[in-house]
Parts: sequence; C-alpha cells; structure tokens
Amino acid sequence: MKLVPIGDKIVVKRLEADEVTAGGIVLPSSAQEKPQQGRVVAVGDGRRAKDGKRVPPQVAEGDRVVFSAYSGTEIELDGQKILIMDEGDIVAILD
Repeated sequence: MKLVPIGDKIVVKRLEADEVTAGGIVLPSSAQEKPQQGRVVAVGDGRRAKDGKRVPPQVAEGDRVVFSAYSGTEIELDGQKILIMDEGDIVAILD
C-alpha cells in the first residue's frame, strides 16, 4: 500500500533502537529509548503561504532526519511502524 502525505506532512520511518550499550550491556526492548532519527519515506506538496502559493518542502525522500521527541502520529502500515509528522517537527537533516 502506498501512503501519500498531504500538504506539509512528511512520512518518516524511525531508525532502529540500539540493543547494546557502548559498554556492551544488552538492553531489553522495554528499556530501549525510541530514536529521534529516521529516514524520510514520502513528502507532501509543501505548505501554503499566505499568498496562496505552495512553499516546497526542505526535506526529500531518502533524507536522514532528526525530529522532536513527541512529534508525529505513529501508525502501522504493511507491518511496519511509520510516523506522519509536520515538516516543522523536523529539526535537522543529517548528511
């Protein structure tokens, strides 16, 4: 199934959580923090400016991004958990 975001919405697949600490301790899934990084899967058309014109999004499909801790709505699609968020929830693009 294909998911097409509308307007300034961005679809992000969250990166996997670290299962082992730097010191080698294995973390159970209940102790793992959800990463605040992900890969952009789909991008909407962009937001509308006050003059009615579309402002293109600053992120593109495939970008690795950092987002706010409680941003977006998490849904499950085809067995994968994904986030749908506003472009404003993204704080940085990683190279």
